[in-house]
Amino acid sequence: MPWNPNGGGGWNGGQGGGGPWAPRPGGGGGGGGSQPPDLEELIRKSQERVRQLFPGGGGGGGRGGLPSTPVIATIAGLAVGAWLLSGFYFVQPEEKGVELVFGHLNAVTDSGLNYNWPWPIGSVLKPQVTRVNRVEVGFRSSGVSQAGSRVNAREVPEEALMLTGDENIVDINFVVFWRISDPALYLFNIRDPADTVKAASESAIRELVGQTPIAEVTTEGRRQIEQRGREIIQALMNEYGAGVVIDEVQLQKADPPQEVIDAFRDVQRAMADRERAQNEAEAFANDIIPRARGEAERILQEGQAYQQEQVARAQGEAQRFLSVLAEYRSFQDVTRQRIYLETMESVLNGTQKTLIDQPDGSQGVVPYLPLTELPRSAAPSGRTPASGAGSSTILPDPSTTGGTQ
Repeated sequence: MPWNPNGGGGWNGGQGGGGPWAPRPGGGGGGGGSQPPDLEELIRKSQERVRQLFPGGGGGGGRGGLPSTPVIATIAGLAVGAWLLSGFYFVQPEEKGVELVFGHLNAVTDSGLNYNWPWPIGSVLKPQVTRVNRVEVGFRSSGVSQAGSRVNAREVPEEALMLTGDENIVDINFVVFWRISDPALYLFNIRDPADTVKAASESAIRELVGQTPIAEVTTEGRRQIEQRGREIIQALMNEYGAGVVIDEVQLQKADPPQEVIDAFRDVQRAMADRERAQNEAEAFANDIIPRARGEAERILQEGQAYQQEQVARAQGEAQRFLSVLAEYRSFQDVTRQRIYLETMESVLNGTQKTLIDQPDGSQGVVPYLPLTELPRSAAPSGRTPASGAGSSTILPDPSTTGGTQ
């Protein structure tokens, strides 16, 4: 509906004239016509409010009552100075300052008071380079006690279960400790350092476990896996340019899955018993075999010695016989008598008989003469005792006959 200042209708609803700008009843408007807002009055009121904001109420000023140029310059200088002073920043001892200018790396500063362009031109990032960060693989814990044990640990099977080199499954939980070595690389080369370290650690440990039998993973091979794992993870971080250093890898748990751990322990005990029996058998073999070899060597050496002795003795006997034969051929009578005497001496050496040779051919013997004591009593004195018949223990001459008692 068109607006009509005089008629009814439009905004006025048909009651009186004056249109939408008509004064309200009882208002101070003069006459019956409508008056638009006074723009000059509005500007004047705004200027008064602005002058009230400055010291002195803006008594002296420039055109239109605004503050003078020196005041504005002073205010602007103070604002610029405060903005420049905001560029000072302090770096804590455990931090490094990374200065950015227009989003680009400018410098890396040490601890202490430093300066960089204020925002929005510059900014400073302060990563903690001395803090040891912790990445958990295979479990999630709500905290760590003072002794280093896990508190309220929650298993993560998709990370913990790994395949060993002998196609068994092992449940492994381990922790990786790392620090920031290069703040610039750490901040700008990788998006999420913690997730990168976690992914690289899981990949490295899975590779090592996949090359190792389960018996070594759960026993003496754990230390080697930790050392090799740290080396592989550090190599991956250097290849990525992550700016982190891996301090340590700790295997918290390396056991078979919970469903088969009892059977696995039975197998381990059986293997231990087998190993013990083998060790005992090897110890017995190592004891008895050298002893048998020594005994055999001794018997062989004794046989060789006996052989050499018998051969030498036979050779000596043959040589003696040949020498006697040569003497016999030269002096037969003398040699025959000597051989006879030596033979009789060897034959009658241990007998208790005494042979008495009487010069006159008689065979009388004193009955009570102790003939058996003659050799015994003659041995200490070295003399042949005289008998009642004046005879001693002698051998008869082969050409004569003697009596035997």
